[in-house]
Amino acid sequence: MTRPPLPPFDPDSARAKVRAAENAWNTRDPETVALAYTEDSVWRNRDEFVTGRAEIIEFLRRKWARELEYALRKQLWGFRENRMAVRFQYEWHDTDEQWWRSYGNELWEFTPEGLMSRREASINDIAITAADRRIFGPRGPEQELWELPLR
Repeated sequence: MTRPPLPPFDPDSARAKVRAAENAWNTRDPETVALAYTEDSVWRNRDEFVTGRAEIIEFLRRKWARELEYALRKQLWGFRENRMAVRFQYEWHDTDEQWWRSYGNELWEFTPEGLMSRREASINDIAITAADRRIFGPRGPEQELWELPLR
């Protein structure tokens, strides 16, 4: 199974890979998202360690049961050969209707087939009001570049 674009990445293929990941995560469908990872993919997400697609699916089910109305934006930070650094923000609310904005950085490593074999994510959350929201669902096709404000 291959998952284009394939490494080694150039600027266009790296941006396309990041956009494909953003689009997949915005489906909030664990099975769809997990297909981008190897069967034995290794993750560190905050303080949780996950190995393999089955654990990825279970992790994402728990995540999206807790992070309601999740909407994500990713931005390429840098790349080389089969590795990427990505920064992101996403917004969501909990069951008490408290809105949150989560900021983070990810390090990705890909196989020659374009599947992600390693993902390391560092994430911080801040409480926001509903009026402070700025991410409302998936990005439209006309929104090619979304600069992420730091606040």
